[in-house]
Amino acid sequence: MLNTTIQIPSLTPHPTLEYWSVCKVEALFETPFLELIYRAAQVHRENFNPQAIQLSTLMSIKTGGCPEDCGYCPQSARYHTGVQNQQLIDVNEIVEKAKIAKSRGAGRFCMGAAWRGPKPKDIQKITEIIKAVKDLGLETCGTFGLLQDGMAEDLKEAGLDYYNHNLDTAPEHYKKIIGTRDFDDRINTLGKVRKAGLKVCCGGIVGMNETRKERASFIASLANLDPQPESVPINQLVKVEGTPLADAQELDWTEFVRTVAVARIVMPKSYVRLSAGRQGMSEEMQAMCFMAGANSIFYGDKLLVTGNPEEDGDQLLMAKLDLEPETEENRLIKED
Repeated sequence: MLNTTIQIPSLTPHPTLEYWSVCKVEALFETPFLELIYRAAQVHRENFNPQAIQLSTLMSIKTGGCPEDCGYCPQSARYHTGVQNQQLIDVNEIVEKAKIAKSRGAGRFCMGAAWRGPKPKDIQKITEIIKAVKDLGLETCGTFGLLQDGMAEDLKEAGLDYYNHNLDTAPEHYKKIIGTRDFDDRINTLGKVRKAGLKVCCGGIVGMNETRKERASFIASLANLDPQPESVPINQLVKVEGTPLADAQELDWTEFVRTVAVARIVMPKSYVRLSAGRQGMSEEMQAMCFMAGANSIFYGDKLLVTGNPEEDGDQLLMAKLDLEPETEENRLIKED
């Protein structure tokens, strides 16, 4: 683990940035469970309205056929998972999906493409899609892989608000999961994204046979990005038959909740999002995650190619917990 803050050229939106060593983050993980949740809940309430949940919808606009070897991903062309290679979807179909997402309460529309990174001809099509979705009044987010010079600026000009580019896991665990790119490749693209003035959505996956210390290292790597990501998706591994991680050791639910709580404490002003794996979580586990500081979810029936809780189920759970979709009006902390 590097002993310096990872510098990404950009104006810093956060007033302070504390360096988090791996040992310091690991000590947070060791905090007694209920004490850790209580502390995270306090931090959450100091920075956000705890009743408001930011809703995002994710759509795969180019599915399958990816040349990379990410051990968790059913979209890799190297694995036999039943996912078919599909080309970039027509802009009109994407806009219709975005309209449906907006009508169901989503404030952000996220689009993902399965490839190592876009080519210049792909950027031309993607910018057209971004402009069309942006015209609907939605925030836009894209996860399009490694970017070449100038591409981030093109996406920004088209109206993209957020760029998703996950660190995936700890630097020292990275090569056990992915062999076709390096951890530094992720950092380099994040630097291009920040330089272009885009907001960053950056998180990763837990439950990939990493140790607790490696989970702490992953969270520390996120917290030491300067500035910290505006949005931090915490994914629980969805084990897909045919991928190398299909038989990964099951992660105890309390360890996932601990990860959410630690992320909230070390990144107090970031949105912490429950992402992949939520379909397998009980209502009680999700409620504990919200208590621990999660304040964003993916909302819809599918995350790229894996399942996600149905909208009706999400609405029912939010009603039970007296939560409401985040809006401009309820975003800020309510003052007495």
